[in-house]
Amino acid sequence: MAAAPPILRGGFRPFFLGGTVWAIVALSLWLFALAGAVELPSAFDPLSWHRHEMLFGFVGAIVAGFLLTAIPNWTGRLPIAGMPLAALFGLWAVARLAILFSAEVGLAIPAILDAGFFLVLATLAAREVLEARNRNMPVVGLIFLFGVIDALDYAAAAGLLHDFDLAWKCGVALVILLISLIGGRIIPSFTRNWLVKRGLKEGLPVQPTKFDLVVIAATAVAFFIWITAPQGWLTGGAFAAAASMQLARLVRWKGWTTLADPLVAILHVGYAWVPIGLGLLAAVEFGAPIPRSAAIHALTAGAMSTMILAVMSRAILGHTGRELRASSTTHVAFLLITVGAILRVSAPLGLLDYRLGMEVAGSAWMAAFMLFLIAYAPMLLSPRADGKL
Repeated sequence: MAAAPPILRGGFRPFFLGGTVWAIVALSLWLFALAGAVELPSAFDPLSWHRHEMLFGFVGAIVAGFLLTAIPNWTGRLPIAGMPLAALFGLWAVARLAILFSAEVGLAIPAILDAGFFLVLATLAAREVLEARNRNMPVVGLIFLFGVIDALDYAAAAGLLHDFDLAWKCGVALVILLISLIGGRIIPSFTRNWLVKRGLKEGLPVQPTKFDLVVIAATAVAFFIWITAPQGWLTGGAFAAAASMQLARLVRWKGWTTLADPLVAILHVGYAWVPIGLGLLAAVEFGAPIPRSAAIHALTAGAMSTMILAVMSRAILGHTGRELRASSTTHVAFLLITVGAILRVSAPLGLLDYRLGMEVAGSAWMAAFMLFLIAYAPMLLSPRADGKL
């Protein structure tokens, strides 16, 4: 590890950097394709490519970076670094190019590379967790399942699935469940630690209980019904129940007490999009005049993107030996990601001009991640500030 360049000394470094760069590139290509300015050389239609690359490309990279960084903390073992890390990142990067140019190379090659990346990642993670007899095998199992779902999306693109929406629905559901699982651990913990440092000893956020497991289970059930059953009151009722329980869970974490620390507060803002998105899906199922895209983007542009920006910022500061304090650039990035999410959800609802709302939302979203790169790319490319490896 000591001989490796800084960018290869921890999984968060290449995957947070590469995932962010790809998010900006992929969204730019999608907006140009939407405007008719470019024709994507992919075997996927433009909308399907956009969904796939934001979900399995961008989100997948950040999940990989988080997992590879969390595993040493879970197990006490050395992190995957150096050439093995470079090879794993290279597999992810080549898969991105393969799917972009899949109209030329076909779907089989990118499918093998892309799904194979998640299967290799899950195998490496399983080895580490099993060696340490750690309790986080369910997280590893979800990564394996993400790879299976990724493969299903290629099957859909090849016309092998009757339900064209199956894969991306499963992908969205799985990521929200990961946010529910991991967020339920870190948000109350970080909030509690921050409040204790400020001298508070009473009224602290509660640690995870059986209620949290019930909330996650209810959310999983709602998504299962959504994926397998026709639209209707049953699905709407399940989503309404899950949204209410997720909101109650969020309130228990007392996010309003953290407004003085944006690094903690943004975690609560990001998680708030989970009950919002589930609530909007419930409304859609009940027949409300709300486009499904508004609900989906509450979960993707809202919950996923905000939580990603929040977790990346905090993880990079902590794992590069810096103080956990958000810079002014980070403040603006957090504001822009929130504005972008609000506009993206509002545009299909007719609350503003659709085309203008889409363009401004996309611009705000990309600007947030560009500011993230300006602030954090130098940290990812350089050694730790405290001199440690």
